[in-house]
Amino acid sequence: MRIGLGAPVSGAWATPENIARFAAHAEELGYDSLWTFQRLLVGADDDLAPVYRSVLDPMLALTYAAAHTSRIRLGVAVVNMPFVSPVVLAKQATTLDVLSGGRLDLGLGNGWYEPEFTATGASPARRAARAREYVQVLRTLWTDEVASFDGEFYTIPPSRLVPRPVQPGGPPILLGGTVPAALKRAGRLGAGWLSVSATNLDRIGEQIAVVVDAAREAATATPRIVVRGVVRAGERRGRLSGSYDEIRADAEWLAGQGVTELYYDLNWDKQVGNPDVSVASATQRAAEIIEALAPTRA
Repeated sequence: MRIGLGAPVSGAWATPENIARFAAHAEELGYDSLWTFQRLLVGADDDLAPVYRSVLDPMLALTYAAAHTSRIRLGVAVVNMPFVSPVVLAKQATTLDVLSGGRLDLGLGNGWYEPEFTATGASPARRAARAREYVQVLRTLWTDEVASFDGEFYTIPPSRLVPRPVQPGGPPILLGGTVPAALKRAGRLGAGWLSVSATNLDRIGEQIAVVVDAAREAATATPRIVVRGVVRAGERRGRLSGSYDEIRADAEWLAGQGVTELYYDLNWDKQVGNPDVSVASATQRAAEIIEALAPTRA
């Protein structure tokens, strides 16, 4: 199982200096990947968790990280499809893939936060059907000499997207989601599945089985199973919490459940990914945890 890291994109530790510092240091420590996530805005009267209150753009943050690294993979988990045109995202992802030398993993989701649907003029209706077309549009733009698409939701006149991504066929597309239909879609259409922060890790084997079975039925490649590991160092409160030994033991258990990639995401730590704590204290805590859990320390 590969071990990655959530990049500093939320709260106090999300500074330019920390993106550069932690990206480079993660690469040195043997982490396989860096991951970001998307939150466009927060309603003025909504009391969301601290992690959502101050968030950098995921694609731009990864581009900044790419400039300070050379080997580590760069993933976004996720860009919500309803909020951005597939053509715009195809160009952004291609550019990042080119600038990073072919290191991008593109995670896609359907969105869940109503103010973002309203603010972007997106509709939450028929998201599953839209998602299927969205993936098809990305693939024709990345693979066909002359791309074209005539669907219910998206139309691409005969066009060329140049330059092409470095990775043949474009960046791997990973799909998020929690309901059975979304899990099956990840197995059928994507290179794999991305879990969400609220996933019950004790039952993740059941979700993985749905993804793997769908991939087998569709005769696609063995899917990647990428898990956001919400780390809570200190008091033991479920998987990936408690002492470092307990967290590492949980990581080994997840590998036994079929997880292929786990990334430790400290943005959900209220002492790190929180805009109300100091940059110094958030940075210090994050550095300690990242050092302690580094793959080279195992």
